[in-house]
Amino acid sequence: MPQKKNPDVPELLRGKTGRVYGNLISLLTVLKGLPLAYNKDMQEDKEGVFDSVETADISLRILNEALATMTVNSVNMEQACQVGHLSATDLADYLARECDIPFRDAYKITGSIVVQAEKLGIDLSQMSLEELKVADSRIGEDVLEYLNLRNSMDARNSQGGTSSKSTKVQIAYFKEWLENYEQ
Repeated sequence: MPQKKNPDVPELLRGKTGRVYGNLISLLTVLKGLPLAYNKDMQEDKEGVFDSVETADISLRILNEALATMTVNSVNMEQACQVGHLSATDLADYLARECDIPFRDAYKITGSIVVQAEKLGIDLSQMSLEELKVADSRIGEDVLEYLNLRNSMDARNSQGGTSSKSTKVQIAYFKEWLENYEQ
């Protein structure tokens, strides 16, 4: 439809997941019933495997074209991150780690702060130190570092995490993989 603003390609590719999952379940079901040796049941594995490989190949080619022409509006993305209290886990971790509060209590305190942020009509990451201290006086000034959305993102630095460093490693890996794939 002409009024549609969201991109079709990611939606269509996401839809392919069901088809590939279906092929996987079919294959696993065939394999589950096999005794110890090869049986004619394995004749049923080819169609799903070939379909899945073809679907993945086509999907990667289409995604590559979509990404080549994509532009990212980082301002809109950052504004979207200020909805939903994405740093709530960071606050609970901060309270447990830095304030030596048992996590079950830190969880409750975080919940009360989220309720307060909702009442104020702001995101947790936008709250002032004074607003945070209303919930618990043990909260220190360093909490603002934990609630900063970029710091929150960069705190997830394990393999596959959201940190800038981890993301750059993943991008480099997939660039190399794609270069080898196209050859």
